[in-house]
Amino acid sequence: MHDMLPRDEAVRLIDQDGAHTPDGEYPLPDSAALREAYRRLVAARRFNDQASALVRQGRLAVYPSSHGQEACQVAAAMVLDGGADWLFPTYRDAVAIVGRGVPPAETLVLLRGDWHAGYDVRAHRVAPQATPLATQLLHAVGLAYAARRRGDDTVVLALCGDGATSEGDFHEAMNFAAVFHLPVVFFVQNNGFAISVPLTRQTAAPSLAHKAVGYGMPGQRVDGNDTAAVLSVLGAAVARARSGGGPSLVEAHTYRMQAHTNADDDTRYRERDEVQAWADRDPLRRLRSYLVATGGLDAETETRMADEAEAMAAALRDAMNEDAAVDPDDLFRHVTAHPSPQREEQRALLRDELARAASATTATATPAPDGASR
Repeated sequence: MHDMLPRDEAVRLIDQDGAHTPDGEYPLPDSAALREAYRRLVAARRFNDQASALVRQGRLAVYPSSHGQEACQVAAAMVLDGGADWLFPTYRDAVAIVGRGVPPAETLVLLRGDWHAGYDVRAHRVAPQATPLATQLLHAVGLAYAARRRGDDTVVLALCGDGATSEGDFHEAMNFAAVFHLPVVFFVQNNGFAISVPLTRQTAAPSLAHKAVGYGMPGQRVDGNDTAAVLSVLGAAVARARSGGGPSLVEAHTYRMQAHTNADDDTRYRERDEVQAWADRDPLRRLRSYLVATGGLDAETETRMADEAEAMAAALRDAMNEDAAVDPDDLFRHVTAHPSPQREEQRALLRDELARAASATTATATPAPDGASR
């Protein structure tokens, strides 16, 4: 039972000032892995900032920024096998989705208001972003169950936030995964708030990771702003699942630096001093300090990383500034395998209305013959 309980303090490998704090259980990733993680962090921060700007410009309907949580996002993508494993994200996990190889513009299609996910979920092995809390966790364990029955070497990483742990779907997914000993890692990004509801109103448990033992799986806590620690702890959980060890839960202690979305005013429920305190724990600054101090990062490499991130942001702007091609028939496609007579009737009605509107527009735009009046 003791082996299933999380630590009293979150695992940390690099402290707030960028110094290595050795851990007897979780090794520090090598310099090459940490440099790659930093490159991804730089791109992730630029992606978040660009997406937020696109909202202000009217090119996105909404964007739930992961600014401040990028270490969790980057690590989630890096610990998975590209060809075998699956990622099940939430609405705030766009950076993790991009990290799995989905083009940035395709990642944002759903948040622009289109009807589909925007990317090929099978090609990238990334499920659609889930807006309802915890529903994707049930899908994740279902896929893991099917993969195991097929004999596939697949690990499923299921992401959620602290608010999702209060949902019934969270309980059902955890229980199913444990009973059937499935290769699933539940990764809870605990950023302290479910929109405006603080964690103290969500649970009375010592930590969210402590919930794991009640289902018969191990739980662990990690400093979610320490990229090295998240890589190490999450990587160990994925390796355990792949070797037949079953499911586990990892809770990352992090913070949402910006409002829940552009429609939220976080000044109504968060003190600015609290936000500033977390700004001092910025994951980019922390990893950069360590890499510079150990010779793993130089000015030339930093400049190249920044230029790559800016090129990505420019391409994203160009793509999102193009108006989407809209097909009204998409309202009726893929609803059911076989269209019902009622649906076909609705489709015909819409087509007729659109044809009438187009005819009226054409008639209005046609100039009258010389000498004729309208």
